[in-house]
Amino acid sequence: MSTEIKVPTLPESVSDATIVAWHKKPGEAVSRDEVLVDVETDKVVLEVPAPHDGVLESIVEDEGSVVVADQLLGVLAEGSAAAAAPAAAAEAAPAAADEGEAGGATSPSVRKLLAENNLSASDVKGTGPNGRITKEDVLAAAKSGTAAPAPAAAPAAAPAAAATSVADMPLGEREEKRVPMTRLRARIAERLMHATTSTAMLTTFNEVNMKPLMDLRAQYKEAFEKNHGVRLGFMSMFVKAATEALKRFPDVNASLDGNDIVYHGYCDVGVAVSSDRGLVVPVLRNAENMSMAQIEGTIAEFGKKARDGKLSIDEMTGGTFTISNGGVFGSLLSTPILNPPQSAILGMHATQQRPVVENGEIVIRPMMYLALSYDHRIIDGKGAVTFLKTIKELVEDPAKILLEI
Repeated sequence: MSTEIKVPTLPESVSDATIVAWHKKPGEAVSRDEVLVDVETDKVVLEVPAPHDGVLESIVEDEGSVVVADQLLGVLAEGSAAAAAPAAAAEAAPAAADEGEAGGATSPSVRKLLAENNLSASDVKGTGPNGRITKEDVLAAAKSGTAAPAPAAAPAAAPAAAATSVADMPLGEREEKRVPMTRLRARIAERLMHATTSTAMLTTFNEVNMKPLMDLRAQYKEAFEKNHGVRLGFMSMFVKAATEALKRFPDVNASLDGNDIVYHGYCDVGVAVSSDRGLVVPVLRNAENMSMAQIEGTIAEFGKKARDGKLSIDEMTGGTFTISNGGVFGSLLSTPILNPPQSAILGMHATQQRPVVENGEIVIRPMMYLALSYDHRIIDGKGAVTFLKTIKELVEDPAKILLEI
């Protein structure tokens, strides 16, 4: 008995997806709930698990294919790998004959591309899972003109294989590699361009003395972690300061919908998180009602999910305000770009010891630059400046946040 593996249901706003990687080859045994294939939308990577134990009988859509919801991806057969071996061997025979001594199986589209470029599979170094040759590998070998010759024809002193990845390219070589954007990167590019062309974006700056917050953290971080099981960071305090400021300045928490301004009676704060796939912005729902421990725990969970590619679409949808912390990468000052339809975004930066004047004397303090980019169509300059000044005052006197004054 065989089971069809299909593309999972996609969100209403997503029309199609791209197959990123197959984790199994035809003929390989699969355990129930083991991930078979990753499918990438413009927001998240969806993992398609095996519904039961069995053997991957066939792959219908190869890596790089664009698919839609409920489209057939492959077939999973019940039973053991030994029972399915004859069928898998028969299916793999044509591919094996075509690829010669190459390491990984090739798809029909890859074999067609090899033929068009007068290459054999043994000429190309596969960078896909288990050495599988991808279309990009073939195009890179064809473009560079340095595909590895067949072993029998290679001189004794010749290198074993040509460089086919950026990491393998020796310094000084003028090689290039063309790689298509991932769906997420393409979506990020689209949204950033939309933000810069469709909003009246302006940025105001201020700086905050981090010493009171750093002293508070140093005093209570051990007790906080012991009581709540999460580390005390600075982001939770900035989230609390932002939600308090958003209550006082509803324009900053608003968004445009056509000619209407939508005022939100809640604070859904997006926190920018870096991942290998790019910047993602999961959302803290009703952040104004969350404790600092809840904020720290949720952000830590978001960070882990982002690294593992397991953030759901619901976790990244919506948001009324965003906070981005470029300081963790060493950024001293930057201009964050709006996350439409939101009207403002707060940028945090690196903390540096700098000379400042206090009570007529020059002293050294740990200072951080803050940047607030805002949509001038909704928010006036006075409101933006005062909003950022409010965050500064709350962070410099954390007791005000706890006392809500």
